[in-house]
Amino acid sequence: MSFTLTEEQSLLRDQVRAVCDEHAQPEILRELITSNVGWREELWRVMGELGLLGAAIPESYGGVGLGALELALINQELGRAVAPVPFFSSTCMAAEAIKHAATPAQQAQWLPDLASGTRIATFAWAEGPGSPSTRPLSTTVAGARISGAKMPVPDAGVADFCVVLADRKGEDTLAVVELDQAQVGRTTLDGFDELRHHAEIRFDDARCEVLEGASGSAVVAQLFDTFATLQAFEQVGGAEGALYMARDYTLERHIFGRQLGSYQAVKHKLADILAALELASANALHAAASPGNTIAAATARIGSTEVYETAARENLQLHGGIGFTWEANCHFHYRRARLLALSLGSIEAWTDVLIDALADEADPSRAA
Repeated sequence: MSFTLTEEQSLLRDQVRAVCDEHAQPEILRELITSNVGWREELWRVMGELGLLGAAIPESYGGVGLGALELALINQELGRAVAPVPFFSSTCMAAEAIKHAATPAQQAQWLPDLASGTRIATFAWAEGPGSPSTRPLSTTVAGARISGAKMPVPDAGVADFCVVLADRKGEDTLAVVELDQAQVGRTTLDGFDELRHHAEIRFDDARCEVLEGASGSAVVAQLFDTFATLQAFEQVGGAEGALYMARDYTLERHIFGRQLGSYQAVKHKLADILAALELASANALHAAASPGNTIAAATARIGSTEVYETAARENLQLHGGIGFTWEANCHFHYRRARLLALSLGSIEAWTDVLIDALADEADPSRAA
């Protein structure tokens, strides 16, 4: 299997990197945190104009019609810059859920606005601490009404609607809910990463539209495999950003008349992170090329989570005391790495998924 990017994919990656270099500079990130805004509308608008928000949405629904790998590469560059936009929530989760679970008519209703960026969506699955496989669900759908609560929901404060994982007559189902209803309440939650806000959403017999294209636990599991793969790229990008931030600092910083980066202990530490990053990147690329492969998705999720947390932590440590200050840039990656480590379930949860998938592969009768 070749993981070499095509010329078009490389150009796409470079384009996203250039946009982030202009609109996601550390000074901008600090301003967004201090102003408690948390996201940059100008960057979102530019991404919409460039077609990035509809990269993997079919052309018939206003998108560009690219593949999963192109969407993943965009997410990787956004992760490298800790870009302050709800791209993962709206484009990687909500839009992908609608693509997989909606009828053609429903896709035509919801996807064009997501592709243009005129509306923002999110995906609500969590009901407090737990993993993607946590059951039963207390949020329920009856007819065209939904009741229950979801928390934490990423980017819920800026979303116009959300795709909700709920129970309908004992079966997992997905429903779209407009968030401007009187029967929907949103409460902002304090979070570790102030560039990706979360909220609790409460549904009190609110209007909803059930996605009738597909439903059931198998569909939901496949969706989470897709989410895990796409987020693995964001984590790989973040790990790259943290690693090269540490490298640049250790080349500039001098101790006892020598570059900090010239010391063997520092070189070995950076080399170990690079080796782990290469493995995580290969696992993510394999997962992107293997849709529907739970083993590949879980492996990518576990490896990318571990390397991003390691890179972010070591980046902070190698900066020394200044790394813990507001003026240093280390905290952007440290916050994001800790958030993403739990946003789709912990490493332990995905390890359980991996073990079950390997057992099912070894004994097909077990899955049946």
